[in-house]
Amino acid sequence: MDERLKDIVENLDSMKIGLDEPFKFHCMMCGKCCIHREDILLSPRDIYNMSKELGIKPEGLFERYCEVYIGPDSRVPIVRLKPRGSVKRCPLLKNRKCMVHKAKPTVCAMFPLGRCIVAVNPEEGLKDISKGQFQYIFNNPGCGDASETHTAREYLESFGIPVEDNFFLKWQQAVLDMGNFFRKIEKTVSNETMELIWRAAFIGLYLHYETEKDFMPQFDSNVKNFFDMLHSVFPEGGDKTVT
Repeated sequence: MDERLKDIVENLDSMKIGLDEPFKFHCMMCGKCCIHREDILLSPRDIYNMSKELGIKPEGLFERYCEVYIGPDSRVPIVRLKPRGSVKRCPLLKNRKCMVHKAKPTVCAMFPLGRCIVAVNPEEGLKDISKGQFQYIFNNPGCGDASETHTAREYLESFGIPVEDNFFLKWQQAVLDMGNFFRKIEKTVSNETMELIWRAAFIGLYLHYETEKDFMPQFDSNVKNFFDMLHSVFPEGGDKTVT
């Protein structure tokens, strides 16, 4: 696990921040948040927005700047910006400036805030996503200064990130459902079949978009089509061995 992500997991309780709780941070445009990073994960919306900003197709954006791997715990395809060089520089950093500043990934726009979904009852685990399970964190970035005070709500709104983010909820639910499904069928299918399923999920959910059209209708359609396909191939939800 990336050291920064490991630190967040281990110290999550101390990093929690309420929506209307103040924190101090002022970005000085130093670019430190764009190096030594292996954790800039992308959602389908991020890929769509960046592709549109650069005037290229999602497939082209992925081939130039990204890579995909299967989450060791989630078992779903995860796309990240592929770091470059010994300093693990963001591939979209050019002359110390972001090439997609107006459409930067959500994790970058939110920095130094983060958000996650937590289970209401940890013993039962996470089953359904709801707005009440949102948790925001403030991770001291070690850059910038403390000359500005914000609340988490104000900071998010200043970057056009909705507090009640309908896409984020739908995407997290899709990831949760995919993970549950994939962990079941992974026990019953061959490695070759599982690779094909992962590839279908990656292409269908991350790349199958036309930037000339609105994002959300395409996203909703892609999610529905993918799960319809899964359930048609595995009508018993992966509980039956496929030969």
